Amino acid sequence: MLKELKIAPYLFILPAFLLLGIFFFLPFFQTLIMSFFDYSKDFYHPEFSFLLNYKELFSSKIFIKTVFNTFYFLVLCVPFLVIFPLFIAILIDQKIKFKNLYKLIIYIPVVVSIVVVAIAFKWLYQPDGLLNYFLGLFNFEPVEWLYNPDVAMISVALVTIFKGIGYYMMIYLSALMGIPKELYEAAEIDGASGFKKHLAITIPHLMPVIALVSTISLMSALKVFVEIYVMTKGGPLNSTKTIVYYIYEKAFESLDLGLASCACVVLLFLVTAISVINIVCFERDKYGL
Repeated sequence: MLKELKIAPYLFILPAFLLLGIFFFLPFFQTLIMSFFDYSKDFYHPEFSFLLNYKELFSSKIFIKTVFNTFYFLVLCVPFLVIFPLFIAILIDQKIKFKNLYKLIIYIPVVVSIVVVAIAFKWLYQPDGLLNYFLGLFNFEPVEWLYNPDVAMISVALVTIFKGIGYYMMIYLSALMGIPKELYEAAEIDGASGFKKHLAITIPHLMPVIALVSTISLMSALKVFVEIYVMTKGGPLNSTKTIVYYIYEKAFESLDLGLASCACVVLLFLVTAISVINIVCFERDKYGL
């Protein structure tokens, strides 16, 4: 009986461990091994090249540009996706009419397929599309939303932001329900205004949730692919090509699995580094740092 009790916890975690082993650790080690082989000459009989793939990757101007584009995309999306949904959640959490209707309208983009959203925005961004039509009404010059290298990444980022606002708003709303209302009443008695109440009560209580939203939005922004594939295919002039799209091109268009695997390994280390930085910034007390 004692032996069964000792084995029981391991039996409970065994299914999760098997799933992680099959769908994460096995592909990871396979990708790591493939990154040391050259598939460019013979796809079926790759040659062992050790670190030559990594040397080629980091000497590639296109890859360096994709890394820059990826971080540029993070800067465009993540701060907005962390702050703006919190602002909306605080507004909707007040005693207002049609609260559920507002939640529904803001959440609708979340349940719509990202492909559908990207196609809709691509139509809006066309030179003769709806956005340029409204600009023309106010005598503004039409904007090449998807064909100008300086504007294309911002246009793609707007799609990601539009798609994610409702999702993160719901996370914040569920967290706001857990804050005792007595704290706000006590703050009002002390003469605190609405802004000061949220600064002193809401933000400190939501810091773990803000950390969660930051992490999720960072991971999502690092993995962005569908929007770019549907709207720009990495163009114009590689201005919207990110690391994930670079991996797709090398793996499925060029069939250079070695270089694609190298980029995958680099992406994994970037994700790990950003996650550690996020923990240090937001959850150092939780982990005793």
